[in-house]
Amino acid sequence: MFNLWKTLGLGSSVVIAITLILFVSALFMTGFTHDLMLESAIFLVSVKLIILSYRTSQDVVSIEKKLDLILSAEQHLEKELTALTNPRAAGSESS
Repeated sequence: MFNLWKTLGLGSSVVIAITLILFVSALFMTGFTHDLMLESAIFLVSVKLIILSYRTSQDVVSIEKKLDLILSAEQHLEKELTALTNPRAAGSESS
């Protein structure tokens, strides 16, 4: 759960808190009337947007990890290619 708040950041955490406070206050001010459905819909839309932003940030982290793996593989292949094309340069690099 701590990772969720860390990933969401301060802005999203504030939005969650304000939305929840407004929803609860609207619930007590209007009571359990037909306006409750409207308030619930607004609350659920806010939650859905926050969940989507969280999932997007998780996807970005995953993509960054994959790109780092590709970059390290490319650098390894480049060193191997250099060693094959110029054995003397590869020997001086390892010394």
